[in-house]
Amino acid sequence: MKSKVKLQIKQSTKFLLLFVAANFLAAPSCAQDKSAFSNNQREELKVLVREYILENPEIISEAIMALQVREERAKSEKQAQALTVHKTALLNPTEGTIIGNPDGDITVVEFFDYNCGYCKSMVPAIQEILEEDKNLRMVMKEFPILGQGSLIAARAALASHEQGKYEELHMALLSHKGPLNQQSVIKIANSIGIDVSKLVEDMKNPKINDVLAKNMALAQDLGIEGTPALVIGDTLVPGAIGKNRLLELIADARK
Repeated sequence: MKSKVKLQIKQSTKFLLLFVAANFLAAPSCAQDKSAFSNNQREELKVLVREYILENPEIISEAIMALQVREERAKSEKQAQALTVHKTALLNPTEGTIIGNPDGDITVVEFFDYNCGYCKSMVPAIQEILEEDKNLRMVMKEFPILGQGSLIAARAALASHEQGKYEELHMALLSHKGPLNQQSVIKIANSIGIDVSKLVEDMKNPKINDVLAKNMALAQDLGIEGTPALVIGDTLVPGAIGKNRLLELIADARK
């Protein structure tokens, strides 16, 4: 059998590898069936496959690339499914974190952190687009993943909704240069006319914990691991993007 299989390898080595993988990996029940191959045959196959890999090490890179493509495809499919399942939570936040036109025809959802430099870098472009496009609606998903200062800022922003100041404080916090902490957040809130005493009290509301927990779970289901992350139509875009790319995605979503 050994000489016969060697001949088959010379003729179609990749076919043999696929054959072995199919029997030993893709179909565990078959691999466990001792009647499929004798012990000697199994050992011969292992030796031959090892020899082939040593003679053709480039197939390792090919296999890794194929695996990466498969994983990316699976991730994209999972994200697409999650976007459909969580559509209501994405587009209609009960916490009211909407900026721009609340009745706009297109919604851009952004997962962000107030201490994220990449999130801050997008602020000028977002402000310009909101000024130019009066039919754009943005849902801001508080996603504080960069430490205690980020959590304090997110809690303050969510609490400011009680005073009708969410959009104003949101933009002020994201436009702030340097790290945010309790002192700087309160100072910024005070500078835009927020009742700081009420804000501090509202920040203790347990409902804020629920909102942040839901956002964390939602991000996990969508495969979001960092900030910023944008959802525009059926597209999830990780990382910061420029104004032109953002306009393209908005235009595509409108089609």
